[in-house]
Amino acid sequence: MEVAASSATENGRNEYTEDGTVDLKGNPVLRSKRGGWTACSFIVVYEIFERMAYCGISANLVLYLTRKLHQGTVVASNNVTYWTGTIWMTPILGAYVADAHLGRYWTFLIACAIYFMGMCLLTLAVSVPGLKPPPCNDINDTDCPKATTLELAVFYTALYILAIGTGGTKPNISTIGADQFDDFDPKEKAQKLSFFNWWMFSIFFGILFGNTVLVYIQDNVGWSLGYGIPTAGLAISISVFLAGSPFYRHKKPNGSPFTRMARVIVAAIRKWRVSIPEDPKELYEFDVEEYTKNGKFKLEPTTNLRFLNKASVQISSKSPWMLCSVTEVEETKQMLRMIPILISTFLPSVMVAQSNTLFIKQGSTLDKKMGHFKLPPASLGAFVTVTMLVCIILYDRVFVKIIRRWTKNPRGITLLQRLGLGFILHIIIMVIASVTEKHRLSVAQKHNLVESGGQVPLTIFILLPQFILMGVADACAEVAKLEFFYDQAPESMKSLGTSYSMTSVGIGNFLSSFILSTVSHITQGNDHKGWIQNNLNASRLDLYFAFLAVLSFLNFIVFLLITKLYRYKDEVSNSMEVLKEELEGSKSKNHVELAANGG
Repeated sequence: MEVAASSATENGRNEYTEDGTVDLKGNPVLRSKRGGWTACSFIVVYEIFERMAYCGISANLVLYLTRKLHQGTVVASNNVTYWTGTIWMTPILGAYVADAHLGRYWTFLIACAIYFMGMCLLTLAVSVPGLKPPPCNDINDTDCPKATTLELAVFYTALYILAIGTGGTKPNISTIGADQFDDFDPKEKAQKLSFFNWWMFSIFFGILFGNTVLVYIQDNVGWSLGYGIPTAGLAISISVFLAGSPFYRHKKPNGSPFTRMARVIVAAIRKWRVSIPEDPKELYEFDVEEYTKNGKFKLEPTTNLRFLNKASVQISSKSPWMLCSVTEVEETKQMLRMIPILISTFLPSVMVAQSNTLFIKQGSTLDKKMGHFKLPPASLGAFVTVTMLVCIILYDRVFVKIIRRWTKNPRGITLLQRLGLGFILHIIIMVIASVTEKHRLSVAQKHNLVESGGQVPLTIFILLPQFILMGVADACAEVAKLEFFYDQAPESMKSLGTSYSMTSVGIGNFLSSFILSTVSHITQGNDHKGWIQNNLNASRLDLYFAFLAVLSFLNFIVFLLITKLYRYKDEVSNSMEVLKEELEGSKSKNHVELAANGG
């Protein structure tokens, strides 16, 4: 089989994949039979239905907590961000299990079963009378009877079972999708560069349905049906994924990435007095055949984070906690180099969290009429989605094709440049949100609605600019973040790399809760009721949003400093160079044609 795999070629291309991918039985795979956009079509359809299911729960959660469980603004907002934070933190565990033990496919399927169980329990929690509080129509939710311990226990147990399930699905499904393209084939590498754009397109297509149809059903028909439909949607998505199993390429688990990284760090520290040889060839490394046999990639030694090279200095001991290969050292360096970038994404994730919490609460105080139709506040998120879908298409089909003629970068601009563009937009969004809120408060005061907390006679569509710009920002920052951490992670740690982007969102949500609680507590002193109250007409969200804008600006300055020091990893294949040469050749050809036409 190996002889056939190495010799079979078609039109100058190897018929078998060269990146170590196999079928579920561990056999090499023909690129014409598995992978590519055929396999990805099942994965993309799965993601559309799964995102619809997830968004059906998350989009309106803050309003369910305040209206049905009768929680205050700060408590409800924090409970949403605590849960969302957990949703995006558990992928670290899912990535570990996939990379170290079960592989991405089986880890994903087990997690799907847990996810579905959580969705079923959550649907029961909002449907069965004994598991939900009685209805209350009091304008002031804090005067309504609180949920019992049993009701809260069942509801939050369901939410966090769901969170555990998504911990295994989120880091692996996008990685499984990216694994369907062979980095060693220039044609497939080019397709992979577009994959993450279309992946985010599928995500937000599902979110669009959740933010419109499901939110409307929850607000106007009932929560039982509003949660039952996402549960059915998740069942459909899992079925679609299973149907595509004969077409998937798989990568074998390579052992725990955390253990390998720990060994490198420990070995370097234990040999801190050992000198690094001038000749890199004297450092310890496995034979090339060892990597080829296991479908792995050998990396060359680099001089950055040079202290870790001590782990590869050969000594008498062969213990893996005293001696590591150059490739293991370089893989560890790649994961450590990304940490400063990861930290710089925490605060932008705080900004994104506002669109699911305080922005929605803002909308609940405004006039929601749209002709004869009443727009649910959470449906404002649909404008984020639509804007992002449009921007992703324009970015992939127009912007990249134009700008790469000058940059010679197959992506158009670098991933960090695209990320930074999103961060700039976050600053602008918070400034606009602050100005809009100041106007809303002035109208509330003019109509004597401060104490009563009544509906402000302003259309809900005054919030559109901040939601639309959030969609543009997501098209830049969220896509770039996911692709950056996947692309820059070592080949054997792709799931862990993908989990970095999700950890960013998770920590951002926890940080959002911390900032909100801290600001609320600090501003309550000296006979002041605080910036964030249950009655938003008596709050000062304008000052809070201005504060977030300042934090975003300071974070952007730090991000610029970090990116100046960052060094992109070397490609394991020459596919990117081939694509760059094609761009150069295309430009030269255009120049020749222009000269000929001019003559």
